[in-house]
Amino acid sequence: MTTDPVSAQRPALSTFSRRAFFAGGAIVAAGAGLAFYSAEIERHFIEIVPQTFRIANLPAAFHGYRIAQLSDIHLEWFTEDFLLRHAVQKINALKPDLVLITGDYISNNSIGPDTRAYAAMPHCGEILSGIECPLRYGSLGNHDVEVDAAAVLSMLSTCGVTALVNSYVPIERQGQRLWLGGLDDVEAGHPDVSLAVPEKPGAPVILMCHEPDFMDDIAVHKRKPFIDLVLSGHSHGGQVRLPFKGALVLPPLGWKYSMGRYQFENTQLYVNRGLGTVGVPLRFNCPPEITHITLQPA
Repeated sequence: MTTDPVSAQRPALSTFSRRAFFAGGAIVAAGAGLAFYSAEIERHFIEIVPQTFRIANLPAAFHGYRIAQLSDIHLEWFTEDFLLRHAVQKINALKPDLVLITGDYISNNSIGPDTRAYAAMPHCGEILSGIECPLRYGSLGNHDVEVDAAAVLSMLSTCGVTALVNSYVPIERQGQRLWLGGLDDVEAGHPDVSLAVPEKPGAPVILMCHEPDFMDDIAVHKRKPFIDLVLSGHSHGGQVRLPFKGALVLPPLGWKYSMGRYQFENTQLYVNRGLGTVGVPLRFNCPPEITHITLQPA
């Protein structure tokens, strides 16, 4: 019997086509599942990240002092009201001694008049007013300054958050103190370390600075030896971090120090991953974060 060579090849081609079809379908399904997970599950899963910082000469009254740090809210682009409300509930459950919010309360769409950002401000303020801790301070981020710094500062004042813009205040407890400072935004404002850190503090200093890469400038400033802890955000941790590769995209002034802890001699830097997202409403291997800080003596 003679076999047609063309006919003999057809089953193999047919089998290959079916395999390719099902493999392609599996890849598409996996991609769709990953996109759904990143957009709807991880993006809404707020992680409480405990961090203990040891501070030299920390007054006894502040041993075990607890701080909740929230950053990069970005209401309502793409952060929904319910996500911020959930964050406030989690902060209240921690019962911190101090709440710090390190900038970007709203988002700059940068396409025409940013009516959406202005509309988000009263919603943001109303939700933040639900924070039960009486000590609430914040600094500005680049989106805040790009849209309207004065309007954001007014919103913060209305909701009971004291903004520190190139300024500092004493935090007092049982007759002892530490200093809390806040810089103007680095990218869109005019930060001045000399105005945000006391000349002769005589006590530990915590500094809010939205963009973490500004730490390189702080590190060579004459007031740097007085600064014990810098708290930043801005980078969102990259939002999407691949195993063995890290963040796919990072913003200017958030490339070098993108997430977590860094040490600069006596000064410690912590970069919060933020609550919201920008660019795309996705998070993978990088969930939103509330940092739960405990101060202890060095």
